Amino acid sequence: MTTSRNSESSAPAPLLDLQSLVVAVRRRRRLWCAMALLGLFLGAAVAVLMPPPPSAVTKVLVTHQEDQPNDTGTLIRTDVELLGTTRIAGKALDALKSAEDPEEFTRDYRGTGLTNNLLQIDVTGDTDADAVARAEALADAFVADHVRRMRATAKAESKALLDQRDRMRDELAQVNKAIGGRSPESDPQSSASIESLFARRAELNSRIADFDERAAEARTGTPRIIAGTQIVDAPRAVEHSLPKTAGTHAGIGLLLGLVLGLAVAAVGAVVADRPVLRREIAENLGASVIAELPRRSGRVWQLRRTRAARERLTTSLARTVRGSAEPVSLLELGCPRSASVIALALAGELAEEGPVVIVDGLPGPQLANHRQKAGGPAVVSGERAAALSSQERRLGVGSVAPGTAWTDLRYLGTRTVLVVRAGHGRAAWLHTVARQLADQRIPVIGVVLIDPDPRDRTDGTLWDGPPPAPRGQSERLARQNGTGGQRRTERHPAWAARGGDNDQEAR
Repeated sequence: MTTSRNSESSAPAPLLDLQSLVVAVRRRRRLWCAMALLGLFLGAAVAVLMPPPPSAVTKVLVTHQEDQPNDTGTLIRTDVELLGTTRIAGKALDALKSAEDPEEFTRDYRGTGLTNNLLQIDVTGDTDADAVARAEALADAFVADHVRRMRATAKAESKALLDQRDRMRDELAQVNKAIGGRSPESDPQSSASIESLFARRAELNSRIADFDERAAEARTGTPRIIAGTQIVDAPRAVEHSLPKTAGTHAGIGLLLGLVLGLAVAAVGAVVADRPVLRREIAENLGASVIAELPRRSGRVWQLRRTRAARERLTTSLARTVRGSAEPVSLLELGCPRSASVIALALAGELAEEGPVVIVDGLPGPQLANHRQKAGGPAVVSGERAAALSSQERRLGVGSVAPGTAWTDLRYLGTRTVLVVRAGHGRAAWLHTVARQLADQRIPVIGVVLIDPDPRDRTDGTLWDGPPPAPRGQSERLARQNGTGGQRRTERHPAWAARGGDNDQEAR
């Protein structure tokens, strides 16, 4: 049965077929499952072989003079950065009486602002006791530095206010001296000048009192800040659970491996361009998919369906070979074993009517090592095919894989059935096979698809003839021609041998 495309789809082909991509990625499940398992084992191995170092944690309550209810965390972030300075690290090392470099020590701890006033310090050490001692020294050094800075700030602010008050007092003394040197006069102009001096003295007295109050508040606020800044959670060693750590690392490794495997499978499917859907294989080969068979026998409960599908395929191919006046061949692409099994089953079916000889054109030993049974089909090589009797029915089995001698395919059969494994050949090579078979004038009866995707719902059938006309137009043409809408070309019988993992009826 030769088929051809009657019309090209008017819609442009998508740049990326998501359905084909999903099917290709699903068919590569071994790859991404293996990478996911590899990530799982690597994560668990890292947790076991590289356990986290001993660590300790402590929490410090930090009080700021500029605390505001709407603070966005700027002050605590400043404290975190101050904790990471070499000054704090150096003071902590001095308390520990350690000669370690402060810059190296800053890499062994970190600060985290939990709230606007709560600072957490995480420290690592050689042992749990060492980590706890380091955490305590760091917390004490930070608290002492914070208190010192707050005291210095309050002292500087108080001094500035008192200096301003002293300047006001000097000016007040001058105003009082000017007032005391004036004698009462009845001149209106002199009275206005005295009144302005009295007003200035009152203003200076008010400002002096204000500066005194502000300086007192600055000195009073420092004890509150000092008392509020303290260690609220004593340093303690952090317990590490190996099973929990291993499980966490294994889960992260599993997720990363799965994502990486899916990405590699998707990119490989796009780059390789290997058709896996029935529709794509039929379009690239220019022939309909007439049957499907699983590559393996499958699970125990699927053996019966697989066996039934093989029997239907054998019966259909035998009917085609009997009705053909020309020799028929089976040409495989990516599935020599499946093609050999189909050929032996087909030859056994045809041997009931007469002698059958299988002409072995496969590059491998799939048929060469076959032992002939009594009354069964004989297997001969291509060199001995010319010496066969014309009374014997021939069934050629060959390959269309890269490296095929295309001119020798006609000696296997002038009509052929392609046995193709889904996802094996590239789209360009499928085009090459179709073109070479057309050049050799070998019609393709159909395609037997091996290892199809069980969830593939695309149609792999190509039809001859013009596109169907509208219903009214077709009825008028049928009445004018005196026929019942007969097709220009005969519709071949439906081939059916659907096998695999679903219960879809054979087409």
